[in-house]
This record gives sequence, C-alpha cells and structure tokens, in this order.
Amino acid sequence: MKNLLIRWGVIALAVWLTAQVLTGVTIKGGLTGVLLVALAFGLINAIIKPIVKVLTFPLTLLTFGLFVLVINTLMLLLTARVMDQYLVIDGFWSALAGSILISIVTSILGVFVKDEK
Repeated sequence: MKNLLIRWGVIALAVWLTAQVLTGVTIKGGLTGVLLVALAFGLINAIIKPIVKVLTFPLTLLTFGLFVLVINTLMLLLTARVMDQYLVIDGFWSALAGSILISIVTSILGVFVKDEK
C-alpha cells in the first residue's frame, strides 16, 4: 500500500512539473487538482493503456515502437477529457510533449521506488 502511494506521488510530481514547464498544459485546483489528475492518469494507464497496446501491437511493431508515443499522448488526452475541470491541454503537440516529459520524470523518480515483494 505504501508503494502505491509513493507511485501516486511520483505521478503527481511528474504531472505538476509538466504543467509548470509546458505552456500548453494547465492544471487547475491547486494540490487537489494535481492529486486527482494523477489518480485519473494512473488509473487510465493501468486499465485502458494495456488494452490499447495489445490492439495496436502490429502498428507498434511496424513503427519500431514509436507508436507507443502516440498511445501515451492519447492516454494523456483522455485524462484531460475525463478531468476537464482540472486538466487543460491545448492540443495534440502539447499532449505529446507532456507525455514525453511525464514519462521521463516518472522513469527517473521510479528508480528510487522499490517494488514490494
């Protein structure tokens, strides 16, 4: 349970940093907004993203894995659609830059999170 909360905090920090760095990504609602967006983004990535990745595997294979960037972008746009009162993204390119930045930050911070056994 502790590990889950730490991962949620990592996603929240990554989303907050993305909103601070990119002008096309805005989070409203302060800390509550950041935490709710991180929760929704984590749930979407845990539930919907694996299904989309399986369905688009041939396209991902054809593009040598680059289509995963599009999938990540679509997951961020879906999060913005679901959490429209807290997360505003100006367009596809802002979402692409945001998804890349979130991936980088979560990858770096994820190194410090140990998996539970």
